[in-house]
Amino acid sequence: MSTVYRAFDETLERWVAIKILQNEIAEDDDQLERFRREARAVARLNHPHVVTVIDAGEDQGCPYIVFEYISGETLKERIRRLGRLPVPEALAYAIEIARALQAAHAEKLVHRDVKPQNVLLDTDGRAKVTDFGIARSLEGGGDGLTLAGRVLGTTDYVSPEQALGHEVTPQSDIYSLGIVLYEMLTGDVPFRADAPVAVAMKHVREPLPDVQRARPEVSANTAAIVDHATAKETRNRYQSIEQMLVDLEGALALEATRAGQTSGEATTVLRALPEDRRSWVPWRVRFPRRAAALTLLAAAVAAVVVVVIVSRTHESTPPTAPPTQPKGTPAPVAVQLAPDAASDFDPLGDQAEHHTDVGNAIDHNALTAWTTETYDSGIPQTKAGVGLYVDTRNPLVAQRLDIISRDSGYQARVLAAAGDTPPPKVDDWTPVSDPVTVGSVTHIPIDTQGKSYRFYLVWITRIDAGRSAGINELTLNR
Repeated sequence: MSTVYRAFDETLERWVAIKILQNEIAEDDDQLERFRREARAVARLNHPHVVTVIDAGEDQGCPYIVFEYISGETLKERIRRLGRLPVPEALAYAIEIARALQAAHAEKLVHRDVKPQNVLLDTDGRAKVTDFGIARSLEGGGDGLTLAGRVLGTTDYVSPEQALGHEVTPQSDIYSLGIVLYEMLTGDVPFRADAPVAVAMKHVREPLPDVQRARPEVSANTAAIVDHATAKETRNRYQSIEQMLVDLEGALALEATRAGQTSGEATTVLRALPEDRRSWVPWRVRFPRRAAALTLLAAAVAAVVVVVIVSRTHESTPPTAPPTQPKGTPAPVAVQLAPDAASDFDPLGDQAEHHTDVGNAIDHNALTAWTTETYDSGIPQTKAGVGLYVDTRNPLVAQRLDIISRDSGYQARVLAAAGDTPPPKVDDWTPVSDPVTVGSVTHIPIDTQGKSYRFYLVWITRIDAGRSAGINELTLNR
């Protein structure tokens, strides 16, 4: 459809890229007018993850668009060179692409050809999307997938509705981005066939291969994003790129926290996440260089202190045998809870606290959550507390309870109860932990004094006015 040249701008003394429309397409007045309109629309996009349009026009009947020149590689080249990308890096690039699409969709512009070949990585590793709107501007009315024997878009990433010649919407870009994310995670596209149209029909008819089967270390959260973005029916797909972006940002925060470290563009994107997602990630993961420097400094200080202590001890006291170390306790092991093990606990209110959402707290998907109601006066002003408990079915001695929470900042403690049914009054539960302030990721030590309990309750005793408390994921460890 076009040819791209590298050219030198003699006025500003810089390299640029010039896209020139093919002659046979430029001769069609309708196509030429669409190209002009799209060029003007793309030129309005001023976004750090969109290749900047510098100029557009015609020269001797030849329409062209001038872009900034990106010195680096395409995302496709990076995948070919490295194969599977690290999961946080794949999510980071998906976030940057999604942000570029968000800017385009705000201008009523659908890309229609989202693929790794159209994502350029500059020398800093930042992703920049190019070719916005070109495929759309070249489509003939109702011609669907082909035009004069050419395939519009790239069928490896084409949405089902685009393959069938139906109306293309921003959800088509969402589907293509889901396929790009799949390729970044697995190192390959999901469908292959001898002809492009055959590949397109696979997008229409065949289910997407399981990304976790292709790469088991991919979390359920990330796999769920791929599945949601690539749903065949648009009604089952993300309704907007903003919805997908929120989940991508949450998944990156969780993957980075789980991995304990990030590098490259993943670290850069982590620092730019919205505060509610950024707060999930430990400081040392967001700022690895600073954390490493502080660790080295702390180690140096500790070494000096040890030398001083040893020196003084050597001068003042005779050597003695080292003290006997206490025998360590076994490492905590997560308790396998039944899908219906969670229940809300509101004995001081209306006996119900978003009870239909309690399963979200133990569904192994940190993108879903159980939350309390929003208390305008806060807790304990409104009532003494509210909570959520889990039924282990068989009594056990728990060591720790872990909470992942987006709606953090509230105070809670763990209570426990034995017997066949949970006590209806909070005073009949036994406290087994100290009060803690719940953060994005919180580990609450539990001391049952060696007693076994069947029910463990997160009893929330303080929520700031106008706020709610939430549990995205609860894990009980024995």
